[in-house]
Amino acid sequence: MPTLLKLLGSGSAPQAVTEVALAESVDVDELAGRILKGAAVIPAGNSGRRVCPTGIGAGLRTKVNANIGASSEFFSSADELDKLETAARAGADTVMDLSSGGDVGLLRQALISSCSLPFGTVPIYEAASQAREASGSVVSMTRDELLRVVERQAASGVDFMTIHAGLTLSALEHLEAEGRVMDVVSRGGAFMIAWMIHHGCENPFYEDFDLLLEILARFDVTVSLGDGLRPGCLADASDRAQFAELVTLGKLARQAREAGVQAIIEGPGHVPLGEVEANVLLAKKLTEGAPFYVLGPLVTDIAPGYDHITAAIGGALAGAAGADFLCYVTPSEHLGLPAPEDVHAGVIASRIAAHAADIAKGVAGARDWDLQMAIARKTLDWQRQIDLSIDPETAGAIYQVRRSASVPGCSMCGELCAMKIVSDHLGIKAGEISGC
Repeated sequence: MPTLLKLLGSGSAPQAVTEVALAESVDVDELAGRILKGAAVIPAGNSGRRVCPTGIGAGLRTKVNANIGASSEFFSSADELDKLETAARAGADTVMDLSSGGDVGLLRQALISSCSLPFGTVPIYEAASQAREASGSVVSMTRDELLRVVERQAASGVDFMTIHAGLTLSALEHLEAEGRVMDVVSRGGAFMIAWMIHHGCENPFYEDFDLLLEILARFDVTVSLGDGLRPGCLADASDRAQFAELVTLGKLARQAREAGVQAIIEGPGHVPLGEVEANVLLAKKLTEGAPFYVLGPLVTDIAPGYDHITAAIGGALAGAAGADFLCYVTPSEHLGLPAPEDVHAGVIASRIAAHAADIAKGVAGARDWDLQMAIARKTLDWQRQIDLSIDPETAGAIYQVRRSASVPGCSMCGELCAMKIVSDHLGIKAGEISGC
C-alpha cells in the first residue's frame, strides 16, 4: 500500500489529509503541499487501526504528546491503560509507549487496542530489554534484532517511532571533546552509544537507514528522528555535540522524504530561556522546516516536582518560535515513573503552553477560545467559564468549594466584584455625571 507521501505525490488526497484540513481550518491543497515539502506530517500507519488523524507542523495547532510506559521496577498493564485513558481525557494529541521492562510487546498490544490517538514507540527500548533479559546486557543487541523489532512494532499498528539514527561515531567525538556535566541523558541514546563503543561499529540505524526506511514505508510509519545527544542540564545546552547530531538529522529527514516516509525532528531538552528561540530557529533551518518536536524544553534544572511548569514555560516560548510538537513533562520527571495524576498534570501544562504558542503564532481560531472565556467572565456566567476551561474538572471543583453563596461574583471579591460594580454603573452617560 502506498504511503501518504506517495499518494500525495501521485495527486491523490487521502481522507486523513481532508479531515485534518477541516479540523485545522486550512485549505486541503495547502496542507498537502506542506506535507509533500516535509513541513507537516500526519502520523497514521496503514495497519488498519482506526486513528483520529492528527496533523503536526507548519500552520497547524501546536500538538502535545504524552509519554506512558512501564519499567522493570513498576510493571502493570492496568496502570498503563489508566495512564492512556487519563492522557486522552486530558486532551493529549498523541501518546508514546516508552516501556522498557516486563512483557513490552504484550503491553504495547493492549495499549494500541485501547488507543484511538496516533501511537508512538521507541523500538530500541524493546530491543535493549530483550537483550538484557537474554544475556544480561543491552550491548548484546544485534543489527538484525534491531530491525526485527522495528518491523514487529510497525506491523502491530504503531504510527510513529523514535529512531536514534543521527547518533554517529563522529558525533561521539564532539561529545568527548565537550566535557559535558551530564554526558548523555537520552535512554535510547545511551543504549546506542554503549553498543557502538562495545562493538567498535557505526550506529546500525545510521548505516542501515535505507533498510529501516523500507520497513517504515511498508507500514507507512512516520519516523521521529531522536536526539540522543540532547542536553540534560542547562550547562550542556547548545553545544557542538547537540548541533552536530542535528545536522545529521536534517540529512536523514530529507532521505526519509525521498523514500516516501514522513519525518519529524526531535530537539532538546534542557535549554536556558534566552537560548530557546535560537535553538528552534536553527533546527528549522538545518532540517529544511521539518516538524520540530521538543521535550519541554525545561528552562531550569532546580524544580523537581514542578518540572511540568519549567517545561511549559520553555514549551510556550519554543512553540511561539516555531516548534510544532511538545512532549509533555510531568511533575515526577527526574524523580520516578509517573502516576495517572502526574500524566494529567503534565498534559494540561503542555496544552496551556501549546495554546499560548498558537496565539503568538496566529494559528487560525486560537484567540477565539480566549474571547469566549472573556465574555463568560464579563457576564459572570460561571458554568460557561468552567465549560470553556482547559481543565473543566479542576476548574469546577475549585469553584464548588470556594463559590460565593450570596453574590454573583466570586468569593475573592464578593460584593466588591469589579465587573459587577462597573456593569451596574457603566450605563450612566458621562454627560449625566454631576460634579462632586
